[in-house]
Amino acid sequence: MALPVSTSETSTEDRQIEVRTYFVRERNAMVARAEFSSLFVDYYLHLADWEMRVEPEVAELAKQALAAVTLYCASRPRADRVAWTVHFENPLLNIFAAGDNPTETVVVNAFTENVRRGDRCLFYSDLIVGTNPPRRSVVDFEGADLLRAVERFYEQSEQRMGRFFWHGDEDLVLVTSQPDCDFEWLASLDDAAIRELDRTQALSLLEQRHYRFECGCSNERMLKLLVPTFRQDAEALFEGEDSLRISCPRCGARHVVTREALEARAAER
Repeated sequence: MALPVSTSETSTEDRQIEVRTYFVRERNAMVARAEFSSLFVDYYLHLADWEMRVEPEVAELAKQALAAVTLYCASRPRADRVAWTVHFENPLLNIFAAGDNPTETVVVNAFTENVRRGDRCLFYSDLIVGTNPPRRSVVDFEGADLLRAVERFYEQSEQRMGRFFWHGDEDLVLVTSQPDCDFEWLASLDDAAIRELDRTQALSLLEQRHYRFECGCSNERMLKLLVPTFRQDAEALFEGEDSLRISCPRCGARHVVTREALEARAAER
């Protein structure tokens, strides 16, 4: 099997997958690859924990986004963080995916309700490099293929070639161009060529990184998020109730925030 991947690491505290990156000598390209079965399991467990129902075709797009953003993060510097929002017109939905290299965490969420219809599919990318302000780019794409949307993002925003290939049902490979890349070779790649890559090309292992599915949201973060709205109009926020339920926009987890806790948080300087 080309580009051997280690099995997923599991502990009582977290579950990680290993992502390996390689440099393709003489072709000047980078390969990132991982086997995502345990990460996909964690995504489904997250849905079950919060009783979120997602249609199979939507879950498939979310899994693709989760895998793609993980490989994208693994191919970038360790201080970078990225958030993608992918808007589809047919079916009408938004997929949010994010990766944080400093914490080696990734997350995904699908939105199918209250999604505004537009006139085209759009891919939004917000990249934070180190401590710099976020840098946003927006590209349009056609169809309902998430991986092709990411490839379009590479072409238009990154201004280089990036191509995805499934080596197996849950084994994704990303090949991206580097300076002086052999573009003709990269464009000619297909599934068969990817399976033989370690035998036909000279590969040098660059890095091994580990990522886990984790959002990091908490009641404390929800309190901080709601403080400005509470200070502006507390009655409109709670509508006479003593508590409210709020869904995390990153992962969909539902948190209960009490008025008493928010009052105390808002009173802090």
